[in-house]
Amino acid sequence: MMMHTKISLRTLVPVLLLTALALVPVYAHLAQQPFYLTLFGRIVIFAIAAVSLDLLIGYGGMVSFGHALFFGLGAYVVGILAYYGVDNGFVHLAVTLALCAVVGVITGLISLRTSGIAFIMITLAFAQMFYFLAVGLKQYGGDDGLSIASGSHFGSLALDDPNVLYYVAFAVLCACLWAGSRIVNARFGMVLRGSRQNDRRMRALGFATLQYKLFAYVISAMVCGVSGMLNANLTHFVSPAYMTWTTSGDLIAMVVLGGLGSLVGPVIGSAAMLTVEELLKGYTDHWMIIFGPLIVVAVLLSRRGLYGLLTDLEVRIARHARAVESKV
Repeated sequence: MMMHTKISLRTLVPVLLLTALALVPVYAHLAQQPFYLTLFGRIVIFAIAAVSLDLLIGYGGMVSFGHALFFGLGAYVVGILAYYGVDNGFVHLAVTLALCAVVGVITGLISLRTSGIAFIMITLAFAQMFYFLAVGLKQYGGDDGLSIASGSHFGSLALDDPNVLYYVAFAVLCACLWAGSRIVNARFGMVLRGSRQNDRRMRALGFATLQYKLFAYVISAMVCGVSGMLNANLTHFVSPAYMTWTTSGDLIAMVVLGGLGSLVGPVIGSAAMLTVEELLKGYTDHWMIIFGPLIVVAVLLSRRGLYGLLTDLEVRIARHARAVESKV
């Protein structure tokens, strides 16, 4: 009975969520509410970034407080190339992946030689460095940001079309979840989790944990860069604000709220956080006063996040079933 409940809850909920996200453009068209396409497009894009961060925090134990750096790099690639009239999406994607990989290797080699608070502060410092670099780029808007006249074009697929952009982002999210599950359940993922538990012991067993961590860091950086690229197409605007510590904090909040080390959890956290945020904004300008305590309560209810609540519910259902069977 418990096995059946476990499969039905922990599999059914993510499937229903992804199905609902897939049907958003249809509902937006039927309801003639394009706003929903923008809102849930933002949710999907930030879910991609949160899933990439979960690989670091949830599986590698690396709390990066500068992950927004790569989100901003992806956005600026689209903005700067579009500024020069380059709208080829394949070029945007290639430059984004290459740039995030290079920056990821450089920053990773430095920051991964530390751990704990030192790692957090170094990743934050790198993000702030690039933030001030973007502010200093007066030719590209500086602190005021840069408007994007033309989005990324992948042949006949133009991300200027909100429906095309949404489904491309949704496809990327599904691909990230599939690839992420393969990675974390492979030997690589096992070593990464072992390093999180006891890095010294893993090194004593002969594993080059620094290389594993660096590889995870670079993969996460590249995926987050793609999410930034998609966000630039969604907003048609890029700003240094994308690289601030508050954006990194939002991504961490999504991961923790949804559930660390679950991949699907960050998607749930992104959907919950951005939906509640939008609802509260409709009622009051001081929505943060309400939003903060709500996150605290959600985390206190289950330290494993919203996705972890499913496990708690499964246990309660299993106990209740056993109690009923014992009485019978």
